[in-house]
Amino acid sequence: MNPATAITTVPAIVGIGASAGGLEALDQFLLHTPPDSGLAWIIVQHLDPTKKAMLPELLQRATSMKVQQVTDGMTVCANQVYVIAPNTELRLNNGRLQLTKPTEQRGMRLPVNILFNSLAAALGENAIGVILSGMGNDGTLGMQAIKAAGGLAAAQQPASAQFSSMPESAIASGGVDIIAGPAELPAHILSFRAHLSMPNHTPDQQPSEPASSSDTSTSALQQIISLLQSHSRHDFSLYKTSTLQRRIERRIGIHGLDSMQQYADFLRVNPQENDLLFKELLIGVTEFFRDAEVWDYMANTALPALLAQQKESTSLRAWSIGCSTGEEAYSLAMTFCQLQQHQPEFQKFSLKIFASDLSPDAIAKARRGQYPLVISEQLSAEQLNQFFIRHDNYFQVKQQIRDMVLFAQHDVILNPPFTRQNLIVCRNLLIYFDARLQRTLMPLLHYSLSQNGVLLLGSSETIGRFDELFATMQPKLRFYQRIDPIANKNRNSAVTSFPPLSRLAKEHPVTTNKTPSPYSDSLQTAADQVLLQVYAPAAVVVNGDGDIIYISGRTGKYLEPAAGKANWNFHAMVRDGLRAPLAMALQQVRSNKTENKAEPLQLHRLPLQSGDDSQQVDVTVQLLHEPAALNGMTMVVFRDVVLSNPHTPAAGIDMSLAAVQQQYLAEIQSLREETRSSREELQSSNEELQSTNEELQSTNEELTTSKEEMQSMNEELQTINTELQTKLDDLALAQSDLQNTLNSVEIAILFLDQQLNVRRYTDRAANIINLRESDLGRPLSDLTSSLLYPNLHDDALDTLRTLKFCEKQIPTNDERWFSVRIMPYRTLDNMIDGVVITLVDISATKELEAALREKSKH
Repeated sequence: MNPATAITTVPAIVGIGASAGGLEALDQFLLHTPPDSGLAWIIVQHLDPTKKAMLPELLQRATSMKVQQVTDGMTVCANQVYVIAPNTELRLNNGRLQLTKPTEQRGMRLPVNILFNSLAAALGENAIGVILSGMGNDGTLGMQAIKAAGGLAAAQQPASAQFSSMPESAIASGGVDIIAGPAELPAHILSFRAHLSMPNHTPDQQPSEPASSSDTSTSALQQIISLLQSHSRHDFSLYKTSTLQRRIERRIGIHGLDSMQQYADFLRVNPQENDLLFKELLIGVTEFFRDAEVWDYMANTALPALLAQQKESTSLRAWSIGCSTGEEAYSLAMTFCQLQQHQPEFQKFSLKIFASDLSPDAIAKARRGQYPLVISEQLSAEQLNQFFIRHDNYFQVKQQIRDMVLFAQHDVILNPPFTRQNLIVCRNLLIYFDARLQRTLMPLLHYSLSQNGVLLLGSSETIGRFDELFATMQPKLRFYQRIDPIANKNRNSAVTSFPPLSRLAKEHPVTTNKTPSPYSDSLQTAADQVLLQVYAPAAVVVNGDGDIIYISGRTGKYLEPAAGKANWNFHAMVRDGLRAPLAMALQQVRSNKTENKAEPLQLHRLPLQSGDDSQQVDVTVQLLHEPAALNGMTMVVFRDVVLSNPHTPAAGIDMSLAAVQQQYLAEIQSLREETRSSREELQSSNEELQSTNEELQSTNEELTTSKEEMQSMNEELQTINTELQTKLDDLALAQSDLQNTLNSVEIAILFLDQQLNVRRYTDRAANIINLRESDLGRPLSDLTSSLLYPNLHDDALDTLRTLKFCEKQIPTNDERWFSVRIMPYRTLDNMIDGVVITLVDISATKELEAALREKSKH
């Protein structure tokens, strides 16, 4: 049977992406790949688009499988290796390999992503992606697509890679199942495939016990779900059993276990595996503007209709359920901003997006708003410039978009929903839930939407039998609008509890704050003692921030609570006429502390109300040092002024309202002048910096583009360099073989170039013609020999000119004879590039000839 079987019988295709340093990794990978694995192997490497690729010939040495360069329309067969052609993009389409011309300019191409995306779309769970050595991050997005489709993702251990950027980028995305050296990866992949092809029963049971096997598998699945629930508090029992089993089988295959029960036992003693399985089951893969038609309808129809029906409120609310790492929520925010740009009548509206997901890691990444450079494939240049800031290795979401989205870890099964939403985006989440959970969540989504709110589902999801809750807006794109159900039509549609499926108690005892007040009874006692001994009138004690710590006597005439939220700050509560003088007095007392002046400050005849001298008060402000509980605090004492004695001497500083206002005005004027001068300087500096920034930004964009192009060309040159180095090794080996061959024959050979200079010679030639290693490049006429052949140079020149062979029998000075043959040196492309002189020892023949001649004479 021919091992090259048509694609219809191939269980899986392995896509391999590599770049700089990839040839060595590919050699190791193929060297350890069995030729009868039953898999097809497709290799994409960054190649120079202007050169003929030598990769198939070089890789053929590492494997007995057939290695061939892809041609358009080629059928994929098992147990064969396919290599991308230079200057092409490679896709799998209907079991055939499709080659197209690249759409991006050189330096911006990502061929590994293109292949991986096509494998994910065409093969689903049978797709396998492997990323080996290389620079940049090509393959990361494609690997995520394979992961989302249920396929297997593998990457080379970065420490073993000559260039680790590509495998590191894939690993950092969280979508890699297997990390190993290139020599170990084939065994891991084949082990995983072998496990998936095993019959669905435990190995230690006989096939005659299917019921028992099924019971054991079900029991193991329930154990796994219980372990996950105790670890993460999330209940996976309402997910589709087939989805759970498929994802768990992947983990079983990766660890090389034999049954689900073994995995349950493994999970119990390896807590870190709970986290890995939890991430596996969440399938957190998304992208910006996934399904372009959906977002076109959102921008052109759904969002404008929602905004047009907003009569009273200018605020729109949206909820993105299962937002993963935030791409979909940010896509909605960008769509809203672009809509406002194109339709100015919507400028007055704002959008607040609540984005929730079960995974804390995904939410943390979404909050950071940092995405790899490969998102340039999903977004236009205009969107990247408007909504992102480019850094060396990532794009950062601009604050304008980030502020529109509120991310929260939220379990739609256990936690109460966000309500009064105008738009809910819940795409590709319900497909993982069983029918019971879907029936329960649909009324919940209806309840969360406001009147005429819009619901967007995934391409494989529908509202099912809940047509009394939602009207269809666009069935193909899965847009639905909330409607009020007809009374009593379907009582089962009502939401009876929040959260609907929660069996866990949400109430937690509120712990009483046991922290004692920093101002305890001892402080009150100390303050009372000082007030009673020194100051009988109304007084307050304030701390350094102006907060009132203690009140003595009746202070209502001098202090009143400020309107609004309760505020116990002295400056907010003091009467208008006292506020400015006391603020300056407190400031002066504090400044006196630094000068070691402890005298109290006396303020006389301050009006209680501005412009009204009918009620006046004397105030004493003193900084306290003792007792220790009051150290650093300030005491303010109020004494009413008796108006019958208007000529009371005013000892102390002038704190009248007019004097205070005059001082404030002078300070304000001085500050205004300083501010104006500073503003002019800052404006001038800002203009210069802005101009410089624009120039630097323009230069940075040019340098970034050049850097990407140079990086791509560098990768191509690395590949070419590796190929040429391999060829040089082959040539060196061939040269050694040739030299050994020439030295092993009993013929002296001399190679001359077109100027009859020595190019190469054998050891036997050196015994006839006086040659040494240093004689390479010397003219033939400069050499001496034992041959009695003075016309050797002329005959060689004549052969070079006429291309005719010359053969003569020449004696030597040591009585030997040689057959000297001179012939042209032809290159592989039939060009004359010198002459070859061979010398064959015919001394024995000559001796025999002489003996026969002598014998014939007698």
